[in-house]
Amino acid sequence: MDTSAPINLRYEDIALGAEFETAAHTVTEADIATFADVTRDHHPLHIDRGYARSRGFPAVIGHGLFGLSLMEGLKSELKLYEGTSVASLGWDEVKFKGPIVAGDTLRVRFRFVEKRPTKNPERGIVVETLDLLNQRDEVVTAARHISLILTRQADATAPT
Repeated sequence: MDTSAPINLRYEDIALGAEFETAAHTVTEADIATFADVTRDHHPLHIDRGYARSRGFPAVIGHGLFGLSLMEGLKSELKLYEGTSVASLGWDEVKFKGPIVAGDTLRVRFRFVEKRPTKNPERGIVVETLDLLNQRDEVVTAARHISLILTRQADATAPT
């Protein structure tokens, strides 16, 4: 597995089976509370330490969508598609497999599993499988992500 990812991959650069891992991020109660504020989801599992403990958790837990968002953010720090991304086409097969607890240190491990051309020769579709892992190497979130990225032809036809 490669921990140093190339920057600005084009469709042609995607090697199926290639794996990468992101840097880690330690989740704080403040991270979870900020996400709760932004999304307006203030369920007590996410903002009330006592309530979370009464439900069997050692601290507040992050929203499932917080984990999914963090997956994208950590992956984006690698700058794989910094200047070549056209759009995210969606997330499939999202599974929340374990809690994200304040204090967990998370990282993303992902692999390119599929790619296909589009009708537009300047764009291609890339599919990744991703796992959000905690400090015990437990998968807390798993998903597939579909991206639309530029091809090398797009570089050849770009205005100068």
